[in-house]
Amino acid sequence: MANKHWWFRVGLFACLAGMVISLPMDALSQYWGRRGRSRDPREQPTYFWGEFGNECFTFCRVEYQSGGRGFGRGGGRWQTDYPESDQNFSQRLSELTNINVNRDENGLVKHAIVKLTDEELFHYPFVYMIEVGDLYFSQEEAMRLREYLLKGGFLMVDDFWGSRDWENFAFEFNKVFPEDEYPIIDIPLEHEIFHIVFEIDKIHQIPGIGHWANSGGDTSERGADSAEAHIRGVFDQAGRLMAVFCHNTDLGDGWEEEAVNPQYFAEFSKTKAYPLGINIVVYALTH
Repeated sequence: MANKHWWFRVGLFACLAGMVISLPMDALSQYWGRRGRSRDPREQPTYFWGEFGNECFTFCRVEYQSGGRGFGRGGGRWQTDYPESDQNFSQRLSELTNINVNRDENGLVKHAIVKLTDEELFHYPFVYMIEVGDLYFSQEEAMRLREYLLKGGFLMVDDFWGSRDWENFAFEFNKVFPEDEYPIIDIPLEHEIFHIVFEIDKIHQIPGIGHWANSGGDTSERGADSAEAHIRGVFDQAGRLMAVFCHNTDLGDGWEEEAVNPQYFAEFSKTKAYPLGINIVVYALTH
């Protein structure tokens, strides 16, 4: 569908996402009476370029350029936790709210991957980026992301740790929005995004399961340099939150690894990663 239909898409998602189940945090237990499930990626399709779906939510991940410090499996760091986190999150979103998620004819969750230069970017009201410590935006990519966000799109950034990662990301994001024009701030806990579905009264740190298991339960992946988790954001001129940056925390691993370890699931996936992720998506689709 052409870009001129962008506002129709946002309105459509607002109608769908308005029908959410407002749940206290402990209500998740009724949905997860047993340990969380993992889905065999061989049963799932992979790339869905530009496929919007019919009146439903599609989890859309951004493929971006990155430097050489390290790479996620299969290529760039943008692929970290893929595809299980995208699939698991979409499944849980459909279970814990009344939002329809994009599925194929067999009922399997479908998801999308786009580049910022793809026309299909404007088909998705919500996009997700991960491990952005070595992110690089070309001028074209920066301008496209700026256009997307100002037209009503929403960006979630996740799983980057320490001062070096933050400094690089902030430098690159300033290509999109200069800091004096749209400053990045810590989102106050009073903001709606922490209360729209689940009540969240603290910024929790969610570690990757590997670090957590190998360190005996430590949550800070860069030691003192990442001791405090931050949920930061950028607002447009009308006060709408356009982007959320989850720094020194890893929601994606909480989604991906929900079935690997019962303690990790109970401590991080069920009570922290899913509630905050669902709040972010519902906010994105209703504003």
